[in-house]
Amino acid sequence: EAVKRRALTDSTAICATEPLHRLYDAREALGFTLVDPEGLKRLAAASPDHDGKQTPYIPPRIWVYQVERLRECLADFLEHRSQVEACFRFCLDAYIANYGSLEVALTLGKNSQKNPFSLTCLQWKSCTYQGKFPETASRFGIAGLLKKWITGGQEIDWVSYFSSYLSLVTAAGLAYIANFTLQRKEEVAALRASCLLWEEDEKLGRVPIICGETTKTDPDSDARWVTSPSVEIAVEAVSAIARLRMSSDVAHPVIRPSASDQEDPYLWNNATEPWSSGSGKAKPYGIRSTLGDFSLILKSYPLLLDQERMRITAEDLNIALQITPSLRLSPDIYAVGEVWPLRWHQYRRTGAVNMFASGIISDSTMQQLMKHCSRLMPLYYGSNHTRLHLNQEVEKTLVNAMYEAQAKTIKKVSSEERFISPHSQERKDALVTRVISVKTEKELIAMAKRGTTPYRQTRLGGCMLGGACEYGGIESVAHCAGGDGRKPCAEAIYDREKEPQVRADHRRVIGEMERLPKNSPRYKALAAERVAMENYFNAISAR
Repeated sequence: EAVKRRALTDSTAICATEPLHRLYDAREALGFTLVDPEGLKRLAAASPDHDGKQTPYIPPRIWVYQVERLRECLADFLEHRSQVEACFRFCLDAYIANYGSLEVALTLGKNSQKNPFSLTCLQWKSCTYQGKFPETASRFGIAGLLKKWITGGQEIDWVSYFSSYLSLVTAAGLAYIANFTLQRKEEVAALRASCLLWEEDEKLGRVPIICGETTKTDPDSDARWVTSPSVEIAVEAVSAIARLRMSSDVAHPVIRPSASDQEDPYLWNNATEPWSSGSGKAKPYGIRSTLGDFSLILKSYPLLLDQERMRITAEDLNIALQITPSLRLSPDIYAVGEVWPLRWHQYRRTGAVNMFASGIISDSTMQQLMKHCSRLMPLYYGSNHTRLHLNQEVEKTLVNAMYEAQAKTIKKVSSEERFISPHSQERKDALVTRVISVKTEKELIAMAKRGTTPYRQTRLGGCMLGGACEYGGIESVAHCAGGDGRKPCAEAIYDREKEPQVRADHRRVIGEMERLPKNSPRYKALAAERVAMENYFNAISAR
């Protein structure tokens, strides 16, 4: 009651929910349960409405497009990595030759007439003219890259475009990492080249972990974020650029990185090579520059994302409003035809919601409890959290997103045709009437948040039974769908959108059965699972 009263007066409800959830998660080790999931939902419902400040959820179509585009940028770089590095070294050597040393070439106020790609250098006997930079770019095979990502097909007039390209790839790589780690932009900007570790897990094999620094709420110089294997491409690309630029930084009269910095540079870096405009504005390496707003990055590199592909459709807006209703307060920004205003923190919000609302939860009780989207993150989090210091702010975001996603799912059951009863439409109507005896959408959402609606997800859809079920619906669906020779459970609801996952489970079960003796207990249990899933297929195809 004390926690609830505090939640009603300020924004500490989120802070209260997270430790209470962790206590519930550790109930077996503790030997008691302080607050169960229903109580946590009621606590969340009792907290003040902070929708006015809630970060927008990126609609799936837009999220997928920008991720694919970021990855394309990174893949292009890695495909031409050797050419880019060779061109960089050539340019660096050309500046050193004309200025006498790298330190002089990096000095503020240096003689710009000695630029090796400008005809003005010919007036100096000690200088060599390397021709126009487009010729150098073509000779090293990177002209196409610069035209695609920087000039839009126009001629590459200046060597400074080379620096712009390297900065673009760096920004794209950090954005890609943010998409899959739920990190803040400050945390992404503090990552170093060695940030990606692979932890060996006896069940999952190699698990990717991003290691970095967090200074918010719980300062930690060695925080960990479980992530997706796909971030490897981003870390590889951005690390390569960071090491290239370090070759200039070590000679810069102002930057002066330490030996440890040289060994393991920051991924986020300024363009300090002699031909960049930032060379004369450098700061000591330990004074980190702020990672700019994402809108400024897109303004600086307009070819990174196609604005037409980022325009909001009616479907995009509908989904965004479902997850973030407060967007209605900004109809001039979030409207059909407008360009989606992408921001760093949206990656954090969107990632958390997607993890819990994906609906591809399958084969363990822990996944059902945590509502994660794959086996990797929930199993690793649950079994190894004592070995890793996971970022607590990320955990808070995930836990609160879980309860929000649960409420959204409950809301859909009564209104969408994707949910059916294995018995009849009349049976579904009866379940909905019994469980959800309200008429307005506002009442339905509030009821879900209070935890008074007995609905939970199963591998086939959902269960409308109030209280615990001895059969589960996660480890086994035999009872839910009549695989045990009886009729399907009267409380079961099937979700058509679960079909791809169920078919994958069906194939796995058949494959395992082929390797087992037919009279073994495991074979018989799998046979019941197989029949249940086939009953599910028949039901969703018949209606």
